[in-house]
Amino acid sequence: MEEKNVVKFKKEEFSIREYIKNSLGKGKISRVKIEYTPIGEKIIISTSKPGLIIGRGGEKITELTEILKTKFKLENPHIEIDEIKQPEFDAQINADEIALSLERFGPLKFKVIAYRTLQRIIDAGAFGVEIRLSGKLPGARAKSWRFAQGYLKKTGDSAKVVDRAQAIAHTKPGTIGVKVSILSPYAVLKDRVIIDEKLLKKLKENVEEFKKEKSKKKTPSKNKK
Repeated sequence: MEEKNVVKFKKEEFSIREYIKNSLGKGKISRVKIEYTPIGEKIIISTSKPGLIIGRGGEKITELTEILKTKFKLENPHIEIDEIKQPEFDAQINADEIALSLERFGPLKFKVIAYRTLQRIIDAGAFGVEIRLSGKLPGARAKSWRFAQGYLKKTGDSAKVVDRAQAIAHTKPGTIGVKVSILSPYAVLKDRVIIDEKLLKKLKENVEEFKKEKSKKKTPSKNKK
């Protein structure tokens, strides 16, 4: 019974997230986080366009709060907006924007859309980017295309800091899958070595110390009489 309740609880959470994303529109929201507090449910919406989410005088937030109470039976939901300052490093926002562009301009311009997004992310300072498109591009047969630039860790602990997201574009020829992976310049990489003045100074000190130790070993010791 406990397992069934957990599954039911997770399904309800998923339904809430999907409803919020679909009601507010594709390309506006990165993620929806739900936290449970003693005074009610805290729903944190991460977005790069807070003005469009809040609405004039907060009318959209008020409307969404009422729907969460009536449709999803939440007792006291509180909606918070987490503004994304640099959307270029958010994989979900970029994946949604690619999907929207494919729906708007058609799959024939998929290379232009992918390269433009790739260059914008790299120009913003990302370490690495990978964009994968799969579907009927551009012919009748399904095919996968990969666009990548920079450094992108795929295995080990460093791969966990890579932001990954998926989106779906519904076009006339068919459905196109979009996958985006971004390694932000703010990501903490354990195997990353930064060569700065401090490191160079330390290396010079180590070299001098090594030379001194080597010269001491070469100097012959005097025999005791």
